[in-house]
Amino acid sequence: MKRILFALAASTLLSTSAFAGTIGVSMANSDTFLTVLRNGIENYAKEKNQPVTIEIAEDDVSKQVSQVQNFIAAKVDAIIVNAVDTSATPTITKLAADAGIPLVYVNRQPTDVDALGDKAAFVASDEVESGTLETKEVCRILGGKGDILIMVGDLANQAAVQRTKDIHDVIATPECAGMKILDEQTAVWDPVKAQDLMTNWISAGLKPAAVIANNDNMAIGAIQAMKAAGWNMNDVVVAGIDATQEALAAMKAGDLDVTVFQNAAAQGQGSLDAAMKLAAGGKVEKKNYVPFELVTPANMADYMSKN
Repeated sequence: MKRILFALAASTLLSTSAFAGTIGVSMANSDTFLTVLRNGIENYAKEKNQPVTIEIAEDDVSKQVSQVQNFIAAKVDAIIVNAVDTSATPTITKLAADAGIPLVYVNRQPTDVDALGDKAAFVASDEVESGTLETKEVCRILGGKGDILIMVGDLANQAAVQRTKDIHDVIATPECAGMKILDEQTAVWDPVKAQDLMTNWISAGLKPAAVIANNDNMAIGAIQAMKAAGWNMNDVVVAGIDATQEALAAMKAGDLDVTVFQNAAAQGQGSLDAAMKLAAGGKVEKKNYVPFELVTPANMADYMSKN
C-alpha cells in the first residue's frame, strides 16, 4: 500500500481551497495527546475558514455512534472520527456510506481500514514504527539484556495491540534477545491506573531494568510510583510514546529516558485536508501516514514546543 507522508508545516498530500460546508468531528476523549490533535483540527480549520463541529465521545462507543448519527441528520458535508473502539468502526463506516457522506478516521486505525470505500480515508502514524523505535532504543540503552515490564494501552485500541506486538518483535531479534518480560498488563492509557499498576508490581517484588509503556501518560504514572517507592530513576529505563509536554518535562528532569514523537498537529491537519477534499468530490489515498520520530535527552530540545 502506497504511503503518503505529511509534513508538519503544510500537508503536501492535498491542495484544497476553503470548503464552505460543515465538517463534524467526533473525538474519543480529551486525553493529553488527543487534545493536541483536536486543537490541530480547530486551528487549521480557522486558518482555512472551514466550519467544524467537534464532539467528545468520552470513551463511550454508543455515544460516538449517536454523534455520527446526529452529524448525518444535520447533513454535514464530511465526518472525521477518532474512534473510541477501533473494532466497532464498521458500524460508523456503514452509517456514513449509506448517507453518502465522506468519512475520515484519524489517529486510531479502524478495523475495516482495508474495506473503506471511495469516500473514506485514514490519517495517522504507522504504529509498526512507534513501539519499534521505542523498544530498539531501550534495547540499545540496556545493551540488549535485562528484565522489562510492559504497560499496555486500551486493548480495544489497535494502537495498543500493535505497539505491544512491536515490543515483542524487537526483543525477539538476536541483538535484543537478552531482554525478558517479567509481566505485561493494561493500564488503558491512564496515568493513575499506571501508577496503581506499577505500585502493585513493586509490592510484588518486581525490579525491572526497564518499563516500556504504550504511551507517555502511563510512563509518567509508572515514574510517579517508582519515585514514591524511593527508587533511584537512574537505575531503571522508562519509555513512552507521544512526546507530550509532560513527558518532555519528565525527560528534562532525568526521569523519562525514551519517547516517540507522534505528530498530533499534522494528523489533525491531514484529517481535515482529507475531509475537505473528499467533500469537494476529490480523491485521496486510503492510508495516509505521518512519520514517528525517536526522542531522547540528546534531541528533546527540538520537540519541546511541538505536542
